[in-house]
Parts: sequence; structure tokens; C-alpha cells
Amino acid sequence: MNEELDQLIRRADLDELVRHVDATCSARDWDHLVDIRDAARSAVSTGRQLWPIATLANYRLALWAPAEQAVRALDDTARTFMPGPVSEIIAVYHRWEDLDEHLADGHDRSLVAHERAIRGDIISEHETSVLELPFELQSWEPHYELASYNDDGVDFPAPDLPAPNEHISVEISESIDDADTVTAFRRLVEAWTSQSNGSALIAVAEGGLEQALGALNISHPRIAHITAQEALAQLAWAGASGGAHGKRKGVATGRSDAWWFLATFTGLAEDWPCDAEELGEVLESLDYFVFTHDEAPMAGWNIALVIVDPDEGLAVALHATDQQD
Repeated sequence: MNEELDQLIRRADLDELVRHVDATCSARDWDHLVDIRDAARSAVSTGRQLWPIATLANYRLALWAPAEQAVRALDDTARTFMPGPVSEIIAVYHRWEDLDEHLADGHDRSLVAHERAIRGDIISEHETSVLELPFELQSWEPHYELASYNDDGVDFPAPDLPAPNEHISVEISESIDDADTVTAFRRLVEAWTSQSNGSALIAVAEGGLEQALGALNISHPRIAHITAQEALAQLAWAGASGGAHGKRKGVATGRSDAWWFLATFTGLAEDWPCDAEELGEVLESLDYFVFTHDEAPMAGWNIALVIVDPDEGLAVALHATDQQD
């Protein structure tokens, strides 16, 4: 440890340490950035609350360092308070061809590969997929919304959807027992509900749109028809997001959770991993709607979908929200 860093660590000077991290990144001295991270992390055991500096240094390492250095962010425990998963952060500005030789086998490598595949990189068919999904995006999949990371954090806009403006009447209905579909949806938005302020409601009903919304106790809804691609993009966005205060899971995990939910509702999860082409064909046979109502929150994180399976005579209504305050 050099003398300047040693003094800053001893004084636990957070402001100066942030400036020291900035200067180190500007100088592209990635080895010293690792020294800052390790020193700040070790100082926590002495009572100095320097975990924000350890996290900042590790985040900048993953984001800006060359591939050979960036992967060192995966070896550290300073991940908890990052704005997103390290696998996604590394994947933003590093191509798979540069990362491949530097990534050890295991869970992190697979997630990075999935993140890069979503961004258009070609991944070998021999690569292990811990998500049990094909790396290559299927022809029936949408353009997934990608997070944008910078020195100040992360931005992850929601997909654009048509505004619900068609008024419909609902039919009072009872939600039927479909524990697997309920669990799959709650897994999708788990970060919203367990790590933040969010709530999640789901109802599976016999019938169609009107019965599903009735089972969810939605009064005077307005709806708009959307495509399978738009619905999948919305589900994946929700699964990737941490909501207002939860830990972001990344677009690769969001895609995986969205596939799992849809496969569960359609009965294809019984033989997992399901056949990708079959799932695409089944999803194209369903009907999808977004909805709102007078009491619905206008800001924050929202997902309000109805998916109708006309062949099976079933529909599922989903409504999850999370607010900043």
C-alpha cells in the first residue's frame, strides 16, 4: 500500500478516498484500484466503515478496466451494494472474445456469457448455461431493455408499451389454484417485494381477460392489446429490476425468470429446460393485454399484464407495483 492510500485509510476519509478512486481510474492504474478496494475492505474489520469505497473501487474495476483486469471484480466480496450484478456490469463494455480466456469456469462465467449473448455476441454451443436457456436469442424474442451503467450508477428504462385506453367490464370470478404459476411470478418480482416496498398480486382464472381481471378484483379497467414480444420484454424487465430499493438481478436473469414464468403458466416447465422453439410457438398462440385503472399508481415500477390462453380456457392477471417512498 502506498503512503497516500495508507493515510487515507487510517483517517477513514471517505471524500478524499472517492477522489483517490477517481484519480486512479483517470490514470488507468487498475492494479492500484485493486489495492484501494482490498485496503478499504480490510479496514472494515478494524471498525472503519469503508465498505462504500471497497464497493466503488470494485464497481469501477468491473466497468472500466480492460477485460483481464475487470474480471478480478468477480473474485471479491465487495458486490452487495453495487448498482447491479457484477456479471452484467462487466458485460456492458467488454466483448466476449476479450473476456473468454480470463473467466474461470462456473456460475459467474455463464452469467457473463448470457449477458454478452443478449448484446449480440456469439457464444459457443459447448459453453455451460447455468440458466438452462439457450445463449442465442430466439427469433421470437424481443429486444430486451439493457441497463446503462456509468460512474454515477445505473439506468434501466422500462419497455415502451401502448397506453391502455379501451374501457371494458369485468366479470366477478374466483381465482383457481395454480400454486406453480403464482410461485413463478413471485420469483420474478421477488426483489420488489422482499427487498423494497413493492407488492405483487396474481390471479389465474378460467375464462379470458374479463374473468382474470375480475379474479384480481380490478374495477373499471382500461386495457390495450400487446404482442407476445412486448409482454416478454415487460416480464424480463421486471425480473431484471430490483424495483425502487431492491438489488438489480440483471437482464440475463430477468430473461430466465420470464421464460420460467411463461413456461410454468403454459405447462411447458414440467419438462425443463423446455424446447425453445415449442415455447415460442405456444407464446405466439396466446393473447396479451396491459391494463390500468383509476386507483393504479402513476409513477414508480409497475407491471400490469393479462395473458390469455384461449386453447386451454385459462387466463392469468399480474399486477406488481413498487414506489420510491
